Amino acid sequence: MNWIYPVTIVLYSFSVLGYFIDFLQHNRKVNRLAFWLLSIVWVLQTSFFIIRALELNRVPLMTPFEGLFFYAWLVVTLSLVINWFFRVDFLVFFANVIGFSMMAFSLFTPDGDIPQSLTVLLASELLVIHISIILLSYAAFTLSFACQIMYVLQHQMLKRKAWGQRLFRFGGLTTLDTLSYRAVIIGWPLLFIGLILGFVWASTQATYIPLLDSKVISSVLVLGIYGVYLYMRVVKFTRGYNMALLGIAGFLVLLINYFLSGQYSNFHLWY
Repeated sequence: MNWIYPVTIVLYSFSVLGYFIDFLQHNRKVNRLAFWLLSIVWVLQTSFFIIRALELNRVPLMTPFEGLFFYAWLVVTLSLVINWFFRVDFLVFFANVIGFSMMAFSLFTPDGDIPQSLTVLLASELLVIHISIILLSYAAFTLSFACQIMYVLQHQMLKRKAWGQRLFRFGGLTTLDTLSYRAVIIGWPLLFIGLILGFVWASTQATYIPLLDSKVISSVLVLGIYGVYLYMRVVKFTRGYNMALLGIAGFLVLLINYFLSGQYSNFHLWY
């Protein structure tokens, strides 16, 4: 199994590089090569995940390394599905810049054995479901973020009247706005359910609910920002550039929640 992870990283980097070259040069052959490399990456990621689960005799989601790896796997999976059904050329590229960053960052995160004092505490199906749902919501928000970045870039290109082949390969503004909204409408309830399950697990396993924990507070803040996004979209019928900026702000807070708040959390000591 030791060779699978580095090979996956290398192939993933070549795939993202291929999509970047296609973004700059409109090279369809490179685009197809990047897609097939990404497909191979997905197979290797899935194999790594299954083999690790069999070796450890548990679902590999408990360490920071495993969380980032699963996050990247979800992004690859969803971007391949989106590419198959919607054919928005650059969406796979922008989404997998985030996915590759997560997987590359996992190289520098702890991957040791779970401390014995936490083994019993973490041995809970409810905790696995909690983490899985939270990461699923993050993947949905990542796809929404990719659409919003593309929306902003295309909006700026249209303002500058930068007509060209690249502009048309972004997909229409309406398409990007709709995909972004659909991703948020999937991610928001998943994050909400994940938080509730976390509270339930904490009340049964840790005997208290960490309402003032930094990671909990920042997660509620993410829910609030995306809640405002949904309110403006559904109730006020707001569309366009400012909504894309609001979604981007929500994702940046999500990244802070994922990477920083855990460092100052008294409850999320391990993950």
